[in-house]
Amino acid sequence: MTTGSAGFTAPEMMAMEHALLLAGQGVRGANPLVGAVVLDRDGAMVATGFHLGAGTDHAEVAALKSAALQGVDPAGCTMVVTLEPCNHTGRTGPCTEAIMEAGITRVVYAAADPTPDAAGGAARLANHGIDVAGGLLEDAATELNRRWLVAVQARRPFVTVKVAQSLDAQSAAADGSSQWITGPHARADGHTIRARVDAVLVGTGTVLADNPRLTARALDGSDASRQPLRVAVGLRGIPGDAAVRGSGFVHLETRDPLAVLTELFSRGVRHVLVEGGPQLVGVFLMADLADELFAYVAPMLLGAGVPAFQRLGVATLTDAHVWRLDPDGAAGLTQLGDDVRLHLKPIAPPPAPITKGL
Repeated sequence: MTTGSAGFTAPEMMAMEHALLLAGQGVRGANPLVGAVVLDRDGAMVATGFHLGAGTDHAEVAALKSAALQGVDPAGCTMVVTLEPCNHTGRTGPCTEAIMEAGITRVVYAAADPTPDAAGGAARLANHGIDVAGGLLEDAATELNRRWLVAVQARRPFVTVKVAQSLDAQSAAADGSSQWITGPHARADGHTIRARVDAVLVGTGTVLADNPRLTARALDGSDASRQPLRVAVGLRGIPGDAAVRGSGFVHLETRDPLAVLTELFSRGVRHVLVEGGPQLVGVFLMADLADELFAYVAPMLLGAGVPAFQRLGVATLTDAHVWRLDPDGAAGLTQLGDDVRLHLKPIAPPPAPITKGL
């Protein structure tokens, strides 16, 4: 879709390429990865910004604040952004209003915003007299946020899966012991993910076996300022004295992962972290409901143990779930003490997606 001038200049093309790189420095989750660049009248980049996650400044506002810090007046400038500026008020105000107030005279965006409540920004800007053009490097921008778009279109939360495993892909030893496979650096990193999601999910089997608290904790062990909803999934009962109980705890008595996501979405949850156990992880993967995967791999071999991934429905190589290192939203490969963290995105869905089977 293009409104106003259909052509794009060489500086705008370069700016969009840079904005896409900036977008990758954000974090995946409830919001898309977005980058923005401000060009002056001569086509020079004078300010940049990117979205750091839910509740933080959107890329457009971050770029305008960067311009102000540098003493740059954005009036009469062009803004190049990887996603159509939003037109609604959520945790932050609408980017369209910030752009209009700043005096930006042209906006170039890559992909249209598909969310019902945020869409319409291009039309709002055009109605205000701003020259708006969309579709520049649209395919690259769409691929950057492909799984976020899948979640938005399905009206479900974005799903992050986290596993801790040995080199031979075991999540626990043969006797069931699993604390701790990974070291303190990896565990601390996992808590930063907990602190930014809306809900943490585990199966009832994990609650009964490990008695986890599921709280997000700071480096000193104290509770983080922001806590996710704690969710146990499954038909087995949760003991009254379980550590997970208390304010902010929900037990969803179902084995259907899609039903879980639908219920959480209705409660306002937009980013879910699935932590385990292996059967719950496998069910979400088998249903193609995992949008990103963090695998923490410890340099140990357990031999016979508890596989980190179960119930995947893979009988032959062609049935394999295919993933690829994802450098956007987090580094694809990171060393954390003696452990290694892999950040992965799904490439091929399972052969026959299911929604039940815990």
